[in-house]
Amino acid sequence: MATQSVARALALTGTERPLTRQWGTVLLILTDIAAMEFSLLLGYYLRVLLIRYVPVELGPQQYQGLALGLLAIPVVFGFAGFYPGHGMNPVERLRKRVQSTAAVFALLLAWDTLVQDRTWSRGILILTGLFALIVPVIGDELLRHYLGRKSWWQLPVMILGAGRTGSLVAGLLRSNPSLGLRPAVLFDDDPSKWGTTVQGLPVAGPLHNANQLRDTISTAIVAIRGVHSGRTAEILQTLNVPQVILVPDLEGTQTLWVTARDLGGVIGLEFQRHMARRLNSHLKRAMDLILGVPALLACLPLLALFAAVIKLVDRNGPVFYRQRRIGRNGREFEVLKLRTMRQDSDLALLQHLAANPGDEAEWRARFKLRRDPRILPLIGHFLRRFSLDELPQFIQVVRGEMSLVGPRPFPGYHMDSFPEKFREFRQTVPPGLTGLWQVSARSEGDLQLQQSLDTYYIRNWSPWLDLHILVHTARAVLMGKGAY
Repeated sequence: MATQSVARALALTGTERPLTRQWGTVLLILTDIAAMEFSLLLGYYLRVLLIRYVPVELGPQQYQGLALGLLAIPVVFGFAGFYPGHGMNPVERLRKRVQSTAAVFALLLAWDTLVQDRTWSRGILILTGLFALIVPVIGDELLRHYLGRKSWWQLPVMILGAGRTGSLVAGLLRSNPSLGLRPAVLFDDDPSKWGTTVQGLPVAGPLHNANQLRDTISTAIVAIRGVHSGRTAEILQTLNVPQVILVPDLEGTQTLWVTARDLGGVIGLEFQRHMARRLNSHLKRAMDLILGVPALLACLPLLALFAAVIKLVDRNGPVFYRQRRIGRNGREFEVLKLRTMRQDSDLALLQHLAANPGDEAEWRARFKLRRDPRILPLIGHFLRRFSLDELPQFIQVVRGEMSLVGPRPFPGYHMDSFPEKFREFRQTVPPGLTGLWQVSARSEGDLQLQQSLDTYYIRNWSPWLDLHILVHTARAVLMGKGAY
C-alpha cells in the first residue's frame, strides 16, 4: 500500500523529470543576466537623455567592461543559493539580492576609481546600479511566479508527521508555490493514518519508510508536534536524506530573521526582534519620508482630477472623507480619504441590511459588502477597486501619523471585534497606508485572517519586509483583486 501511494505521489510531482527542472534554473540565471544588461542600457540612455550637454566619451563601447563586470552579480547570486532557490522566503531573497548587488557595484566603483582612473561616467554607474536593484527583482519575481505553477519546477518534499503540524506545513507549501517546494507524500507512525490522505496527499506508512525515497526525494520536513527531544534526535539521526528541515514546536512565534546557533553542543535559535530597536524606528520613518514625499508630489494631479469628478457626481458633499481611527499607542487620529460614499451612508446601510438579511453575516465577518448601497456611482467603485481613495493618506505618512507599511488603521467598531491582547499588540506599531493583509487578501480577508497577517507582520518586521509589501501592493492595486 505504501509503495503504491508513493508511486502515485511521485507521478503527480514530476520527480522523474529532474533535467526539466534544471532548465528552470537556467531560465532564472539567464533572466538575471538579461536584466542586469538591460539595467546598463537604461542607465546609459537615461543619463544621455537627462544630461545631453555633457558628452559621454567614446560612446557605448566604453562600457563593455562594465557589461562584463555585471556578470559577476549572477555569480554572487549563485553562491547565495538563488539558483534554484527552492524554499527561500521572498523577503530573505530580496534582502540578499540588494546586499549582493550593492556589494558588487561598490567593487566596480572601486575598480574604476583605483585601476581605470574613472573611465566610466559616475552618472551612468549610479543609474545602472539603481536599475539593477529594481529590474532583476521584478524579472525574478515574475519568472518564479510562473515557475511556481509548473509541477516540473517544484521540488518534491516528503513530510514526516501526518498530524496537525504536518497538515499545516503541507497546506502552507501548497498556498505558497513561489517557494518551489511541493509536498508529495507523508509518513506517520500511527497505523490508523496509513493509507489515508492529508491535504489530498497519501500517508505512506511509518516514518522509517522515508529512507526508501532518498534517491528520488532529496528533501524531508520533520513536522511532528509534541514529540520529546530524544525521539526527535533519533528521527534526525536515522533519516538518510540529503536535506532535512525541522519544524520546531514553536507555533505562534516569528519565522523570519531566525538563526540557528551552536551553544557549545546545544542548538539555540536566535530571534532578531527588529521592532524592539529604536534605530529601526528611525529607519522606518526615514523610509516613509524618502518614498512618501515623492509619492505625494506625484499623486497631487490625480487628487485634483478625482476631486473634480466627485464634485460632479455629488455636488452637495465634501471631496474628502474624515473618520476617527485608532493609531499607535491607542491614539486616535482622523484618517483622510477621497469620498466614495453617499452623504446618508449610515442610513443606506441600515436600510440595506434590513431589506437583505443575508448580507448581515458578510458585514459582521469583514465590515464590508460586495453589494454596498453606499458607494457613489461610477467614481466610487473605480476609486475603491484600485485603492485610489486612499491617496490623501500620503499626507498623513509625511506628517508622521501613519507609515507607508503597517497594520491598517481601523475604526473603533472594527477594533472592538478583536481580542484585547491583540488590540494592544497591534497598537505597538504605527498604522500603515498598506500592509500584509492588503497584498494577501484585501477585502476578502475575515477578522481571523486580518489578525493572523497583522501578527505575522509585527513579529517579522524588517525594512526588507516593508519593501516586499510595497512591491506587491503595486501588483495588487493594478489587478484590483479582492477590493470592493
